[in-house]
Amino acid sequence: MDADLLHARLAPWYAEHRRDLPWREPGFTAWGTLVSEIMLQQTQVARVRTAIVEWLDRWPTPADLADAPTHEVLRAWGTLGYPRRALRLQDAARAIVERHGGVVPDDVAQLLALPGIGDYTARAVAVFHFQQRHPVVDTNVRRVVARAVQGQGDAGPAARADLARVEALLPDDVAEAGTVSIALMELGALVCTARAPRCDECPLVGDCAWVAAGKPAYEGRRAPRQAAFAGSDRQTRGTVLRALRGVDVPLTLAELAPLWPDAEQLSRAIASLADDGLVVVEGEAVRLPH
Repeated sequence: MDADLLHARLAPWYAEHRRDLPWREPGFTAWGTLVSEIMLQQTQVARVRTAIVEWLDRWPTPADLADAPTHEVLRAWGTLGYPRRALRLQDAARAIVERHGGVVPDDVAQLLALPGIGDYTARAVAVFHFQQRHPVVDTNVRRVVARAVQGQGDAGPAARADLARVEALLPDDVAEAGTVSIALMELGALVCTARAPRCDECPLVGDCAWVAAGKPAYEGRRAPRQAAFAGSDRQTRGTVLRALRGVDVPLTLAELAPLWPDAEQLSRAIASLADDGLVVVEGEAVRLPH
């Protein structure tokens, strides 16, 4: 499957089936795109589409977030999960103000140099906001390429070679390359899903190597599954943060103790939150950072 064929198949499908999401609206800012990409890393689209609007109403520019009290940032992040992302986002906002005069840079290398900004996020902002030609590879894209091009049922663990594979599928035209990038992502999210792909609705079905091979089961090494959340240290950490977000004063260790049945696990969670900069322990009291 070459780049021209891929664009010819995906462009009309995307035009008809694309979801209406805030970060795809005309005039959406580069800062908004950066915020949305960080929120979307480990949070469902349905939750982010509401949260991003509220967030940008409150902090519409990097300078606004850079100046915000950190405890307010963590409260606003709420239940989006993995709250270290909120701290990294504020660190990135401060760096944008200090290094770039409050303007989100359009260069991938400069984006990568921001605190907490990884390869995917840097490329996503460069492509989806600044209309540049770069491969943007997430789990959905990797799955579609593995099936349609390589004939595999699963992409396996992420690898640096994924960028080269997707790069080879991008048309030379920048606008067409951008359409292919976002359409591959959308196709993986809506149709070529991990557990129940709807091949009869796929615009690539007639050219899909996996379908042509009879949809063989994946025989390679799969990406490791995330450990169960219930009863985990992650759940314990979330319980502590939820309690602290709900009050305007520090909570003592005695007040936090009833929140979790395992005292050792609770202590470990508080210590790890402090190590991550998400809470501050002062004697027998625990609070959000100022």
